[in-house]
Amino acid sequence: PVPASARFHHIHGANIRLDASHTQATRVESFANGLCFSQEPLAPGQIFLVEIEEKELGWCGHLRVGLTAHDPQSLEVVPEYSLPDLVSLGDTWVFAITRNHNRVLVEGEEAQPRGRPWEPFLLIERVRIPRDTLVGRSRPGRYSHILDDLFKMNVLPATARRSRIGVLYAPQPDGTADMHIVINGEDMGPSARGLPASRPLYAVIDVFASTKSVRVIPVDYGFPSLQTLCRLVIQKHVVHRLAIDGLDLPPLLKSFCQHE
Repeated sequence: PVPASARFHHIHGANIRLDASHTQATRVESFANGLCFSQEPLAPGQIFLVEIEEKELGWCGHLRVGLTAHDPQSLEVVPEYSLPDLVSLGDTWVFAITRNHNRVLVEGEEAQPRGRPWEPFLLIERVRIPRDTLVGRSRPGRYSHILDDLFKMNVLPATARRSRIGVLYAPQPDGTADMHIVINGEDMGPSARGLPASRPLYAVIDVFASTKSVRVIPVDYGFPSLQTLCRLVIQKHVVHRLAIDGLDLPPLLKSFCQHE
């Protein structure tokens, strides 16, 4: 069974349909009224992670994610938009995801060096999350070997299908918390500070505009598998995925490194 921490709340926007497991949210019409929440408040350092499953062309804008201190059941009406409607209620922090999403820097703060993509864990302050689950991967198309740089480099734009986007909060010594957005295994840094860590904080996922359907991805905070560690080492030493073809490796391991 899917843990409650990896499900959507039964309260959601008017155009959202949840599947039976409450892990997939699809906006069935228009471009708005796509607001969703985590079923439970997040624990400190717990990431709520979704993968983009479907896109819908013709709309301007993409997925929006964040946190709210409002219990979804306390809302008289689910707002049409997370930005500005839900945010205007107060105690809500939401950011729009863009195709080339960059870190959100606080004034006077310098960008920190990005973690190496082959490192098995993402470290956010004292939070340690296996990176493998966090990374969305492009799948090969029919002509990937000729045309698709994404296939070669195994990197996805933030708003592409299969991209994985998560949100969490990290408690601070002063009793507040910083909100972090994680895109395909990369921490965007604190995108909001001063959140009330003593209050229940729910994840906000706004299935907006060109994002049509998302699915919650459960995150296991244990150790990466030996197979995953092998892939990380192999990918560290190759230029791109096509180079894996020339290695003397079992076919199943080659496929795991290239396609998963």
